[in-house]
Amino acid sequence: MTETTKTPATPPADAVPTRPAHGLVPLPEAAARALLLGGGIATAASTFLAWTWTSEFPGDLTVTGYPGGLQVLSLIAGILTAVFALASYGIRGLGWLLPARNNAPLVLVALGGFGVTWFTAIEIAAKLGGLANWETGTWIAIIASLLPLLGALALPPDNAGTKDFFKSYLPKPDRIPAPQPISPWMQRAVITVVSIIGLAVFTYGIDTEYGELFIGFLIVVVFTIWAMHTAGLLDRFSAMVAANRSFTLAMGFLAAIAFPFTQTDDHYANIGVNILIFGTVALGLNIVVGLAGLLDLGYVAFLGVGAYTAALVSGSEFSKFSGVQFPFWAAALTGAAASLIFGVLIGAPTLRLRGDYLAIVTLGFGEIFRIAVNNMDGESGPDLTNGPNGIPSIPDLNLLGFNFGEAHDLGGFTLGRFANYYLLMVLIMAIVVTVYTRAADSRIGRSWIAIREDETAATAMGINGFRVKLIAFALGASLAGLAGTVSAHVTYSVVPNPYQFAGSTPPNSAFLLAAVVLGGMGTVAGPILGAALLYLLPEKLDFLQDKSLLAFGIALILLMRFRPEGIIANRRRQLEFHETGQLDVPDTETLTDEPAITKAGA
Repeated sequence: MTETTKTPATPPADAVPTRPAHGLVPLPEAAARALLLGGGIATAASTFLAWTWTSEFPGDLTVTGYPGGLQVLSLIAGILTAVFALASYGIRGLGWLLPARNNAPLVLVALGGFGVTWFTAIEIAAKLGGLANWETGTWIAIIASLLPLLGALALPPDNAGTKDFFKSYLPKPDRIPAPQPISPWMQRAVITVVSIIGLAVFTYGIDTEYGELFIGFLIVVVFTIWAMHTAGLLDRFSAMVAANRSFTLAMGFLAAIAFPFTQTDDHYANIGVNILIFGTVALGLNIVVGLAGLLDLGYVAFLGVGAYTAALVSGSEFSKFSGVQFPFWAAALTGAAASLIFGVLIGAPTLRLRGDYLAIVTLGFGEIFRIAVNNMDGESGPDLTNGPNGIPSIPDLNLLGFNFGEAHDLGGFTLGRFANYYLLMVLIMAIVVTVYTRAADSRIGRSWIAIREDETAATAMGINGFRVKLIAFALGASLAGLAGTVSAHVTYSVVPNPYQFAGSTPPNSAFLLAAVVLGGMGTVAGPILGAALLYLLPEKLDFLQDKSLLAFGIALILLMRFRPEGIIANRRRQLEFHETGQLDVPDTETLTDEPAITKAGA
């Protein structure tokens, strides 16, 4: 009789690996969640104790009874950790915080609280000269902030069997249950609340008075947004935005208009107006680079053309045409038209080039512009721009009797000079965004995208590649020139030095290109976000002012490694940079997610 040997069955290739009992830290799941919740509460409570004995550390962390300075950020991080921990228990009313039902957001919010608290403790010791400057509250805070991180790392990883730590604990939630359909007014209420929170966060970031507070702010914001992304909250909010796009744009501009009314120092309004100026220019570059795929390394020259044109015709006593003073609308149109003409003149002979050749030619144009205006002083060249001295004493705008150089009281609020220009730039930004979105959604916009993806194939399908690229070049140049006309009046003068390829301070072409790539090419909000980040970092962090190019380079390297499509990803580019070249096939529930919201908002 022959003995039969049974071969163990081979599990199918798509079998889901068994979920482990715990994560990196060997604790039961119940104990891990309790540690996460208790640690978050303890971190928040520790901020009501004194963390140091001297007020020499900025923010005055010597007071017992209420938080100050960086303690406020630890308080917020502790509360967020506790709230997410409660949501993981499935408590009624908080389940919407974790639609993906995963543990990655818990790890991230715990990392945010741990990071800002330990950063504060290390800075206290470094600035004041040792651990002896820690009070009891500091010791309690560093231990309390460590507990949620240990608890989060003890939770079972979402992607069991993955050796890479980040891929194991921080997966992208591609299986999110479909939300319950909600009414259109509720969707708009959510968008309104998010707009108010966004305004508050942006205002807090701009109002930070010292570098340590800004770094702590970045730590909390980055990890919180990352947690919301892995939880699936951003995907659901994006679906609401898609269903209420016009309302979202309106709320965004209302929040932008409200910003100067939250400020008591006009200096912060100055930061805001510069962010809008560079954001507007970055949007113009986004047409050229993000939509049409043309690498332009001399784009800042179009900003300079608009600024110099406005300076020449706005009544400056140092202008070659000192007797000419156009009204603002005429000066703005003149600056935009001059930039458009230069865009056509430069683009017509060069846009038949591709890739690196086009990049080198545009880089040369940018340098030629800077050298030319530097030499037009009447000695090295024609007397037009006053050479290195530039054109100073540009008068403030006066539009319909409203002098932008004077402070004005409006509804009990005092708007200073920079607040006035900020509101003007919000209006111009609205025009630019409208032009951008209309152009991107039009037939010409689809032609730009076709040219960007494959110019040879697009030409074979009947698209006139040269004409389409020339339109993109000219439109982008005119938007930069429009922003340049306001920039000239805000700064009172224009000089050649800023209009170069790279430099320690904006504007320069490297800064603008980094803003587009960092924020997300082909999107509206991406370049604006990128411009805000790249302008605020050197402004708030003194040690970066001489090393801004190094910081930008490191940021771009990290971005290309971990999120090549940019912070705010364009859907098409996200598909291009996906590992498989296409999205994973979703299940039935995922497919019903966006239509459910869209149907409710119909």
